[in-house]
Amino acid sequence: MTMTSDEALEIVRKAREAGIYADLRRADLSEADLSRADLSEADLRRADLREANLREANLRGANLSGANLSEANLSGANLSEADLSEANLSGANLSNTSFCKATFDGAILDPDDIGGPGHILCALTDDEWATIQKGRTL
Repeated sequence: MTMTSDEALEIVRKAREAGIYADLRRADLSEADLSRADLSEADLRRADLREANLREANLRGANLSGANLSEANLSGANLSEADLSEANLSGANLSNTSFCKATFDGAILDPDDIGGPGHILCALTDDEWATIQKGRTL
């Protein structure tokens, strides 16, 4: 069942009020408009975010391991300290996205999608960057 943007943001709001992390594991947020949303520290493991609009969203420290972010708009998003292990980022718009201290183990992404002007990749080790440049997943 698809969750609306408003429903997801309400879960986040209630979790913050309770002082806990928002649990959006396995949520179907495909095509949702979450632009500029504060989803920092949210648990989005295995969430379906295909074609979601996450432009300028704050995903700092979010757990996106195994999430499907294919074709999502992540332009200007903050993914610093996010766990993107085994996430699918194929075809995602990653322009001007911050990946500082993000984890990419096993992530699916096109190496041409990151590393250009405006990207902040301070978290990548030389070995991780070399792996991306070879066109393999991390």
